Amino acid sequence: MQFTAPIRRPRHLSRDGAIVPMINVVFLLLIFFMMTSRIAPAPPVEVSPPEANPQALAEGDAMLWITAAGEPAFDGLRGAAVWPALAALPAEVPLTVAADAALPATRLAAILSRLNPERAVELVVRE
Repeated sequence: MQFTAPIRRPRHLSRDGAIVPMINVVFLLLIFFMMTSRIAPAPPVEVSPPEANPQALAEGDAMLWITAAGEPAFDGLRGAAVWPALAALPAEVPLTVAADAALPATRLAAILSRLNPERAVELVVRE
């Protein structure tokens, strides 16, 4: 009577048989990444977003502040009194504009259109 199982020696797999599990894993990973990824379309035009200039507040000769409600403030003046003061500034003086983030872009564009088109304007943005 034999109580122990005979020792079987492992069969040697051929080289082709050893690579099949790796091919299966790579194929499954490929399917996973294809199903979970999203290919974004290329933008129709090249656009470079604005960059923050941390020294704009220190270097600006003239500073125009615009509240979330669209009320301008300049050199201690508020509201409609700002526009004659801005018109009196020489065109070569750069104007730094700091608008509230809650101000709609259309409202900001309307306010900026009231400025002298020959004046250099810098917008303050977040970093």
